[in-house]
Amino acid sequence: MDNKLKILGIVGSLRRGSYNKALMRAATKLLPRNVTIEVFDLAVFPPFNQDLEHTPPEVVKQFKAKIHAADAILIASPEYNYSIPGVLKNAIDWGSRPHDDNAFDGKPVAVMSASLGKFGGARMQYHLRQVFVYLNMYRPEFMLSNAAEFFGEEGNLIDEDTRRRIKELLATLADWTLKLEIKLRQS
Repeated sequence: MDNKLKILGIVGSLRRGSYNKALMRAATKLLPRNVTIEVFDLAVFPPFNQDLEHTPPEVVKQFKAKIHAADAILIASPEYNYSIPGVLKNAIDWGSRPHDDNAFDGKPVAVMSASLGKFGGARMQYHLRQVFVYLNMYRPEFMLSNAAEFFGEEGNLIDEDTRRRIKELLATLADWTLKLEIKLRQS
């Protein structure tokens, strides 16, 4: 591993004015030293088709290569119908299939969610946790309730306490990733 931790960012919303896209933008500006982030756009993903899992479309190959190359994953996602948005679940299905090529296997992952509601995406994160257990992933989390109160008109994060909490989440993800790397090297 080189000197910089590489995080792959994934946003579970396609909406232009998404608060979760705004959280991810804020995270790219709040990274700890020696951490980089690249955000992968899920807008071009085809629906998962198990018939193609051994010969996936090029965009899926690129996505899986980015996951494999990343030291950790950062997801920012809303909650749709008390669960994981379809676009995010679709990407997870592509990235984890076929079973013998689960690109997420053993990856540290942090999850952020912003919602207009008072639960801040908690139910979506609960469902993601269930998926992460199966995919063998490790994760810290952050939830932002009443998201409209924390962003300015241009969609930029304006709340200092929320910035601090995102910085803490990113630092925790970086620390956890380094601990896992050290543990793997020792085994």
